[in-house]
Amino acid sequence: MATINIWQQFKALIPEGVRFVATVTANNGNGTSQVALRDASVITIKGESISAGQKAFIQDGEVKGTAPELAQYEVEV
Repeated sequence: MATINIWQQFKALIPEGVRFVATVTANNGNGTSQVALRDASVITIKGESISAGQKAFIQDGEVKGTAPELAQYEVEV
């Protein structure tokens, strides 16, 4: 049965979990990879499907796919 609650319908449009783009720096060979974030910190995540040097979508600490190489702009408001 579909809900008629507008707030619940809106929440269903937003994906769960944290999603961000990072650059893969190394595949560890044990099912994990090292990635560099925009602030230059390095973290370990699950997945080795993206080769080193490419950008990846990371969601909930796991590789979800390849991210496009796009220009990044930072605007201060």
